[in-house]
Amino acid sequence: MSERSLRGTQLGSRSLESEAGVEPAPRQLIEYRCEDGHRFSVPFSVEADIPSQWDSGTHGVGLRVDGGAPEESDAKPVRTHWDMLLERRSFEELQVLLDERLAYRRGDLPAAN
Repeated sequence: MSERSLRGTQLGSRSLESEAGVEPAPRQLIEYRCEDGHRFSVPFSVEADIPSQWDSGTHGVGLRVDGGAPEESDAKPVRTHWDMLLERRSFEELQVLLDERLAYRRGDLPAAN
């Protein structure tokens, strides 16, 4: 059995159908320009809603070349853990808690039961 091998197989998935007669979806290339002046194109479907700005990992945020001002967002700003903490406690209360915990870590305070 070890002398035999499976011939004609490959790793990975491969379709056995031919691509004859297959028509790809219609596309359009939209060009964006970043703040540094670099231009890059992004393919979109013809039916897609085209965003006025595109975040590229290489170029950063790019605006459409053919116009389309950026839309104003009604989204709330992101609240961080620090923001939520400051809603519950004042800065002075946080300083007192920090001093207590540091004293406990240094061994100045006995462990709480």
